[in-house]
Amino acid sequence: MDEQKGGTPGMDERAQDAVLGAELPGGRARPKTGKSEQTRALILETAMRLFQERGYEKTTMRAIAAEAGISVGNAYYYFASKEFLIQGFYDGMTVEHAVDAARRMQGHTEFADRLFLALSSWLDTAAPYHEFAAQFFRTAADPNSSLSPFANESHRARATAVGLFRDVLTGSDVAPKLDPELRDLLPDLLWLHLMIIVLYWVFDHTPDQERTREFVRRSTPMVAKVVVLSRYRVFRPLVRDVKGLIQDFILPTIGRAAT
Repeated sequence: MDEQKGGTPGMDERAQDAVLGAELPGGRARPKTGKSEQTRALILETAMRLFQERGYEKTTMRAIAAEAGISVGNAYYYFASKEFLIQGFYDGMTVEHAVDAARRMQGHTEFADRLFLALSSWLDTAAPYHEFAAQFFRTAADPNSSLSPFANESHRARATAVGLFRDVLTGSDVAPKLDPELRDLLPDLLWLHLMIIVLYWVFDHTPDQERTREFVRRSTPMVAKVVVLSRYRVFRPLVRDVKGLIQDFILPTIGRAAT
């Protein structure tokens, strides 16, 4: 069992950050200085390495702090628990994915191409962490866990991902032709599509997760065709029915803001 939060954080960094900014959800300090950003990054990097070497359950906050060369209290100042270390990893990886996907999509306007590039970018960005991903999946799959992609605490990473899929759509040739209601909802739907891919990816033990990559190659044109067909008047009643179903039963289960 991991230790309870304790100790006194380093007062120099606490005083510095208290003046410059509030905390992130779950007691995670919001980095405002070069030193605090470096300390937070060091804790994250150390934790990810230990999680991969020892496993998530066997790695304690005390071990992370010792390996990083900081006090336990200082580690808890930046991350209220091990769960928030994973949340910090999610946040960082999601931003890395968004930047890489945007770079890949430059010069591409066909919706199917942009969607494929964005999804492939996620697979490449996440590839180094595949073995580690299965270790915390049991916790993330718990709907009451802050690690759940649907949790309030995951709002930052989720908003970044939904924003990326909004760019996938708005930068494409199909965006001006879509029903405005679907155009507003589609980024959330594409994020849910990514969550299905992530679930498949976690359990995919083929070399370089080739089965997941093949799933993306084959499913992306199908998704793109459905999106394109939805702009025709004959499909609009169905589109509105689907939209109502998603808004009434799916979106309300997704945390909209960090607590």
